[in-house]
Amino acid sequence: MVSAILFDCDGVLVDSEILAVEVETTMLAEAGLHYDQAEFRARFMGMSDAAFFAALEADSQAQLGRALPQDFRQQCHDRLGREVRARLKEVAGARDTIASLGKAKAVASSSRTEHLRVKLGMTGMWEYFAPHIYSADHVVHAKPAPDLFLFAASQLRVAPAACLVIEDSVNGVKGACAAGMRVWGFTGGGHMDDASAARLTTAGAERIVGSWADASALFAAL
Repeated sequence: MVSAILFDCDGVLVDSEILAVEVETTMLAEAGLHYDQAEFRARFMGMSDAAFFAALEADSQAQLGRALPQDFRQQCHDRLGREVRARLKEVAGARDTIASLGKAKAVASSSRTEHLRVKLGMTGMWEYFAPHIYSADHVVHAKPAPDLFLFAASQLRVAPAACLVIEDSVNGVKGACAAGMRVWGFTGGGHMDDASAARLTTAGAERIVGSWADASALFAAL
């Protein structure tokens, strides 16, 4: 029985991943690192900021023999912040689905809390989750470790086995599985491609959900 539903934020509730991939791959190319966008999404989506920028630094040293610019991380955050404030939208149907959901719920996201406040606030969803909005700031080990999901479940006072996780990233799906939770792969974000569903299924998602309309119908049957 499902007693609580845990939601990733970026690419699930808000359509921010498409903005992040656009900004980050552009800035990395300017710095000399070039990535195929599909491979970039598969490898890095769902990582905490610390893990993501550490991996990029390692790539730069391995491929270019030098570090990324000293202020690269801050420049990335600044440019992405401008794009989010100008262009961010909810993933179609997310707010209405969340508003009508009767089960306990929480956000469990690799984003920093301050960024979640902006994104969920802009799209009118903060109030539906607060105070149960948890980020990589709350744990030592972020996704794909299970820690964030286990922390969210403990705050909701729900057993991990009674939680369902909605995720769009391989790292997130792996983390939910490691936490002993059910997990559905969500492919309704604007950043997803034809290979996304297969990647999420391979990572351990028990089903693929393509839109919030589909998710709403499935939630009603839980």
